[in-house]
Amino acid sequence: MSIRNVLVRLNWIFAEQFGVDLRKALRSALGVPRYVRDLLRFRSGYAGRIELLPCLHDWHQEGGSTKLEYFWQDLLVARKIFAAKPERHVDVGSLVGGFVAHVASFRDIEVFDVRPINAQIPGVTFKQADLMQPVPGMADYCDSLSCLHALEHFGLGRYGDPIDSKGFEHGFVNMAALLKNKGIFYLSVPIGIDRVEFNAHRVFDPRAIVKLATQHSLRLSSLTVIHTGGRLETIAHDEAQLASLAAQRYALGLFVFQKRPEL
Repeated sequence: MSIRNVLVRLNWIFAEQFGVDLRKALRSALGVPRYVRDLLRFRSGYAGRIELLPCLHDWHQEGGSTKLEYFWQDLLVARKIFAAKPERHVDVGSLVGGFVAHVASFRDIEVFDVRPINAQIPGVTFKQADLMQPVPGMADYCDSLSCLHALEHFGLGRYGDPIDSKGFEHGFVNMAALLKNKGIFYLSVPIGIDRVEFNAHRVFDPRAIVKLATQHSLRLSSLTVIHTGGRLETIAHDEAQLASLAAQRYALGLFVFQKRPEL
């Protein structure tokens, strides 16, 4: 792993797990002189009350972030669902404040998650469920299914789920069972050198995902790779390209499968 990747990972650990964002702290410190200068300029033309609430790093940011893989996966899959107009769409574990909200803005969506959701959200029906276990009475339940940036967490205990080294396999099988014949499954997971980064997530060899899908009557329709920085790449369904992805450190693979038991 490169020095840059080590520093990025250390910053993520400090920021996300201990609430100390080293990069943001440095940018904020560098912004203090500008803040003082702007305050004095504003104060010279304003006679009202001023209370200090410094925002010291927003100068460095764009109007909105379009580089995060969550932005692209949520947008792309929501657009696909809008175009497909399925009868019943079920989501498993995707970001409620991102993808689920996108879809709920134009249609009803059912959400399954191992964690509770107590809020009443228009257009969203919630069911608390551990998809590492079969969902009773719900075989062939929906014609459209999504699981975005969630399967890689199954069985690692990060979200209160039971520890299970085969949790992702059990989850995949149980999700496939929910889908009707010819139904569509939208799945995104980290891909690259196969490994577990405990207890954050797994990174999958994309060939293993395609193989697991094939074993459960799911045929790959498309694969879009979202690289770091938001670069999108459509991948052909051939062994050479999948092998190349499997040798990379990290990307997000957005797989679209169709259930075709007869093939």
